[in-house]
Amino acid sequence: MKIATITAQTEAFSLVCKTIAPDKSISHRCAMFSLLSDKTSHIKNFLLGEDTLSSLSIAEQLGAKIERDGSEITITPPKKLTEPNNILDCGNAGTGMRLYAGLLAGINGSFVLTGDRYLRARPMSRIVKPLREIGAKIDGRDGGNLAPLCIRGTALKPFKYHSPIDSAQVKSALILAGLRANTKSYYRENLLSRDHTERMLRGMGADIQTNDGGWIEIEPLSSPLNPLNITIPADPSSGFFFAVASAITPNSQTTITNVTLNPTRIEAYKVLEKMGADIEFIERENIYEPIGDISIKYNGKLKAVTVENNIAWLIDELPALSIAMAVADGTSVVKNSKELRVKESDRISTVLEGLNACSIETIEHDDGYEIIGSELQSATINSYGDHRIAMSFAIAGLRCGISVEDIACIDTSFPNFFDILRQITKIDIRGKK
Repeated sequence: MKIATITAQTEAFSLVCKTIAPDKSISHRCAMFSLLSDKTSHIKNFLLGEDTLSSLSIAEQLGAKIERDGSEITITPPKKLTEPNNILDCGNAGTGMRLYAGLLAGINGSFVLTGDRYLRARPMSRIVKPLREIGAKIDGRDGGNLAPLCIRGTALKPFKYHSPIDSAQVKSALILAGLRANTKSYYRENLLSRDHTERMLRGMGADIQTNDGGWIEIEPLSSPLNPLNITIPADPSSGFFFAVASAITPNSQTTITNVTLNPTRIEAYKVLEKMGADIEFIERENIYEPIGDISIKYNGKLKAVTVENNIAWLIDELPALSIAMAVADGTSVVKNSKELRVKESDRISTVLEGLNACSIETIEHDDGYEIIGSELQSATINSYGDHRIAMSFAIAGLRCGISVEDIACIDTSFPNFFDILRQITKIDIRGKK
């Protein structure tokens, strides 16, 4: 097991992040959505993380021709998706498994989706149940709630589905299934989740609109979509770790360049700004996605905050945001976030366990938690194989010095995380994957 020990940072720093990991969500979708075209897609700055490479490998197993030159990828789809001769391994990626389930449910053939031990413990009924209701043939452990998932592609019925879960993964799975139905389908969620799927598919020519009643209208495909021609922006979720680093380190600042400024992706920065950090957003272009720079400056001690709205927009950043809450004045409260319990780990329990080890008092609730701000103390933290837990507590180490166990998981989303962190402080990494 690999363990990283982070030395406390006592001096101010100025960091320009030009090599933040490319956006994971968009990279996954590029690998999958290219299969909906009949021409070659050209993708620059593809995330070379384990999870996104798994999605790329699955596209290849389905018959696509993949050519790579570093992070530049071309994907030439087959005339017809082929039935693979092996299982399809999604690695640690819930996005990969759930979106591929929606994409493959309407494709003729037999497909088995699996993943690592952490992914095989995550709930899949949220997509399996509505897909079955429109005719999908999906089996799996625990009645289809746990992977491996066995999919027998078949004709799908149109649907009108109001999701009880505000989840971009559920929404995307149903949209991809709706493209294979024979008439228009409708999907609705209570709060808009990440909308990369709608934006990208519309950019490729799909007829996907949102009506005045908040329903997403999905017209089935009548012909192949246009190919992608995209440079993937930096991932604001990855950049947020260094935003927190600046916000909790006196007189420090970070600039994150060429990042997506999609409103559904920068809510955590808005919360950090509300806590007192000095944050500026500079938009420079808007084609598939609004893209620009984010500047974060230390602006004094942070103050506590209550987070209860737009949870779907910052669900991935809450572990890192919790580090900021731990050193803020007052008691911070997180509500309506039960979705945290079904991520790569139960992020409510793992965040609080880690903070308690660092001598921070917390209160756990079924759908959230409270953090009583104080001063972090040195500790050893178990990441439970969750990349965002590992990186969040590595950032906490800037305040107190920390050892984080099981850090190999970071390679799934942010392979050069420690290279950037080394520009700020000393890190000792020991052990093997």
